[in-house]
Amino acid sequence: MIIHIIIGVLVYFVKPFAIVYFLGVVAYFIIQILRTGNKNNEALMGAAYIAGAEVFFRMSNAVPIYEAGKYSVISFMLIGLFLSGASRKSGVYWIYIFLLLPSVLVASITLDLGTDVKKAVFFNLSGPVCLGISALYCIDRRITYRQLSNLTKWILLPIVAMSIYITLGTPDLRETLRSTGANYAATGGFGPNQVSTVLGLGMFMALVQLIVNSKNKVLLFVHLALIGFLLYKGIITFSRGGVITGLVCSGAFLIIYFAGSKGKVRRKMITYLILLGGVVVGASLYSSFQTNGLINKRYTNRDAAGRLKSDITTGRAELLETEISAFYNNPLVGVGAGKVKELRGNENIVGVASHNEISRLLSEHGILGLVILGILIIYPLVFRSKNRRNYLFFSALLFWFLTINHSSMRIAAPGFIYALCLLNIVNENKKTPVRRKRALR
Repeated sequence: MIIHIIIGVLVYFVKPFAIVYFLGVVAYFIIQILRTGNKNNEALMGAAYIAGAEVFFRMSNAVPIYEAGKYSVISFMLIGLFLSGASRKSGVYWIYIFLLLPSVLVASITLDLGTDVKKAVFFNLSGPVCLGISALYCIDRRITYRQLSNLTKWILLPIVAMSIYITLGTPDLRETLRSTGANYAATGGFGPNQVSTVLGLGMFMALVQLIVNSKNKVLLFVHLALIGFLLYKGIITFSRGGVITGLVCSGAFLIIYFAGSKGKVRRKMITYLILLGGVVVGASLYSSFQTNGLINKRYTNRDAAGRLKSDITTGRAELLETEISAFYNNPLVGVGAGKVKELRGNENIVGVASHNEISRLLSEHGILGLVILGILIIYPLVFRSKNRRNYLFFSALLFWFLTINHSSMRIAAPGFIYALCLLNIVNENKKTPVRRKRALR
């Protein structure tokens, strides 16, 4: 934790250090993977770290290309698959990846002549492909409870570094904040939607660490302070989606973990819940004070003058309408990957990427999009019916579903976190099989 606090400070004050940081992370995990042959799921841990660090890498200009985070996650997962194979149950996710391909052919026909087809396709499919490759790796893969705890820690640590980085660049909000719109001043000048999403994820990961890894009072209060800090940083971005998603996932985790615990563990959790309640209330009150009450108006859908806004979706409803219309007009194969953005431009709607992955799947993939959604939602529930040991299952599924409804799959996190609900969690004394069916077979 201290190392990552220092990393956040160094990246802020020494800009070129961000590139060194990114290359160092990639090199470290590749060395670990090759040294052990992925015996302890080092590929999964590396992908987890990148998923947590992706937005930090983007905002600090640490990566040469915008989608480097997703490509890095995909690369780690492919290396892991090559070294330790895939489960025999992975067939459904091979089908999922295959169903994404027709939209590429359609896009090559429908996209405007001046459009870079490769860029449009890669941008729109990198998220779904990242999910598919991560799912291939994780499906029925045995990891221990200790490894699962370490996994959540690897996701959390770079988010801590990012939170320090944006804190150093945040001005006095009481002096500078004048509206209830997205607050770029509190996000290092980067997109508040993505920053809020990652901060909500970090808050959730800190909560998991609080419950499963607070072995003494020092760790207990460190985790509580971290939860409050990340919640506060998420709230003042004025981007509600990430905060609400983090809170919902945290609630689902607490319910599942409490229901599965007994005796001393359950009594300890009651104490944790009381302390957590105080932290949430304290972070909320402090956020209101720091923003002169503007954050209260934001969450009640009012402007700075207190007037109720007519559109609670902040423009997303218009984007959704465009995509549903595209699906209605092209129900069989959709309009092709990336084409919806052009359609919005033709209708004099701001040509921005979709905020909603569900409507985007329908518009760009047609009826195949419905099949894809069916696979992604139904299969994990079927898998869960035979394996109930993963205490992150419902939280992971909820994080994916809620995030793709307000931020699409702009970052690797929702696709990667989705894959975690497919893990097969075993006790420490049960060894992970050395050989699995090779991915290339």
